[in-house]
Amino acid sequence: MGSFKGHALPGSLFLLVGVWHIWSAVVRYVANPKTFRVRVWNPVPGFDGRLKYLELYLIAIGAFIDMCIELLYSTHLKFFVNGVLNPSHMNDFEHSGMLLMFFIFGLVALLSEKTRLVPLPEGVLCFIAATAFCAEYLLFYFHSTTHKGLEGYYHLLLVLLIGLCIMSTLTGALLPTSFPVDLCSGIAITLQGLWFYQTAFTLYGPMMPEGCQIKESMVSCHSKDSEVRGELLANFQLFSLVLGVLVAVVGSYAFAASRYRHSELGSLHDVQDGLD
Repeated sequence: MGSFKGHALPGSLFLLVGVWHIWSAVVRYVANPKTFRVRVWNPVPGFDGRLKYLELYLIAIGAFIDMCIELLYSTHLKFFVNGVLNPSHMNDFEHSGMLLMFFIFGLVALLSEKTRLVPLPEGVLCFIAATAFCAEYLLFYFHSTTHKGLEGYYHLLLVLLIGLCIMSTLTGALLPTSFPVDLCSGIAITLQGLWFYQTAFTLYGPMMPEGCQIKESMVSCHSKDSEVRGELLANFQLFSLVLGVLVAVVGSYAFAASRYRHSELGSLHDVQDGLD
């Protein structure tokens, strides 16, 4: 059984990173399409470079804090019972492992960018990020906490969004000049963050579907029909989020093009019109 805060905190991190990734990809592309390159992280401009690595610090510090909450606070430091891992907190250990992977990605990326210890190319950083998403995917797919019924359906949709993050990140390493791939990666991360929030509000907040409730630390529905209605509601919620994000992406592209448009962007559109 999860909690509202347990979904809202990682949702906030994914949402912030995803929205920033979308905006940065759009601005870099409209500013100069010919020099566009896929980036697994995006520096923050201005402020004399003081906030350049803000995204990486957000990932590393955010994952570390969340990991400490899962591993130290949630377990109350009771790691072992009778010589084995505490079975009552297996889900906390699993969450910690997932968060550790994102912390490692943020730390390695910082070391790669700020030092000469591990000067890694962007493609390798994409693979490391994809590994972190793979760990998250395996966690939710083979979770020791058995998600059944409506709760299981919401987590199944989450697993699908994580899979999209894996594919788009890996493809970014293979197609390093593709704007659609980089944009898809930002969209997938954003949707994952939004779905964490949607799950928090629906299963552990005020948006619980009619006929369902939290009973004995589990989401249970009074009848099969109530559960089906809840699943249909989940489908509608995901569709609404996808539609909203796509509209926001188109709006951000139009806004960025009006402010940062490079002459090459217009010529590319003219060539495409000629081909059509």
